[in-house]
Amino acid sequence: MRRPLRIPAALLLVAAGTAACIVPPEEQGSLSDYDYQLGELEAGIVPLPQGEPWPDFSIGWQRRGELLEAAGYSLTYLSKPSSQEYFPYGPYDEISHDLVVRSVQRFAELLETCASAEDFLHHLDEEFEVWVARGRSNSGDVYFTGYGTPILDGALERGGEYQYPLYQKPDDLVKGDDGAILGRADGEGGYAPYWTAAELKDNGRLDGLELVWLKDPFDAYIAHVQGSAVIRMPDGELFEVGYAAKNGHPYRSVGMILIEEGVIPADELSLQRMRDYFNSSPEEADRLLTRNPSFVFFQESAGGPFGCLGQPVTAGHSIATDKDVFPRAALAYVEARLPEFADDGDIVQRPTRFFAFDQDRGGAIRSAGRCDIYMGLGDDAMARAGYVSSRGRMYYLFLKDW
Repeated sequence: MRRPLRIPAALLLVAAGTAACIVPPEEQGSLSDYDYQLGELEAGIVPLPQGEPWPDFSIGWQRRGELLEAAGYSLTYLSKPSSQEYFPYGPYDEISHDLVVRSVQRFAELLETCASAEDFLHHLDEEFEVWVARGRSNSGDVYFTGYGTPILDGALERGGEYQYPLYQKPDDLVKGDDGAILGRADGEGGYAPYWTAAELKDNGRLDGLELVWLKDPFDAYIAHVQGSAVIRMPDGELFEVGYAAKNGHPYRSVGMILIEEGVIPADELSLQRMRDYFNSSPEEADRLLTRNPSFVFFQESAGGPFGCLGQPVTAGHSIATDKDVFPRAALAYVEARLPEFADDGDIVQRPTRFFAFDQDRGGAIRSAGRCDIYMGLGDDAMARAGYVSSRGRMYYLFLKDW
């Protein structure tokens, strides 16, 4: 079943709204440079070239408990018969479903049994082969962004300040067996495009399908962009909602609309600036937020947030990529600069290396040069996610014994 196409928080401003104004450094090229499309017989990864040094895996070994949890989610997905349809991976017959399973299993065994980083690195060197993401124009450069799960205030019943609903999937929205949106039946054996966000707002077709009510329309917009959210009820209880379906229309950036109309200068655009604007001009919310034709439907989704594999994602150890380009559930290693909050509250970008598993799909990620890192739940995670804007490298590890 297809899951939400999540938009990276750092792209919320131009591909969706964010916690910070993010522009790739000039020396990294423009973001479009990283939208590298593969040739017909190309895959997103290639074997690490002969003579190129291995990445430094020693640092990424430190958070073993969280890695074991993330590995377990990949193995749960890979245990499902439906996962086998995506293998062998790309044009590489040797990267089979069985190989990915055994690679993740062996990595988890090493996490549990190795007594030192040196022992761990020795086994990796002896048993694994390293592949590298093609990145921007086959350069190996990958552009990393971040995403997270917001906590929003809401209620199960409409009333008072809770006036903005998230909706359940309507019965007339038809999905294929693989979760693809087909549209609505046209009565002649075909399908018509489903209603746009503006049409749904105006025609009342969603009346009675309200799942939860939020405080303001911009919170609803953020939930739509992220594809999931945790709703904090008036009594403090938490209610998790996740993706059920979407209307099948492409996403259009509200942040970009605000820039194009001269409402907010590009260098001043931020999540807070957008929120302040809509709070001061509530009539603009109706006009602008529905300019994005895409619309997401939700369901109660306890135990998440979930990635596109139907498994929970793990903060700092789950990545979202183009699933037509990179191998699902596989073991990966990331080298990038990630933000941390200093004692004075400033954001500091630090070189970071970590193991991760390819467990999600990004809505603005459609290339061999992009990756989105799941940063976690809540305001701090969302704030950090908004500052993830880094050029780096991404590797995949597979056992040698094909």
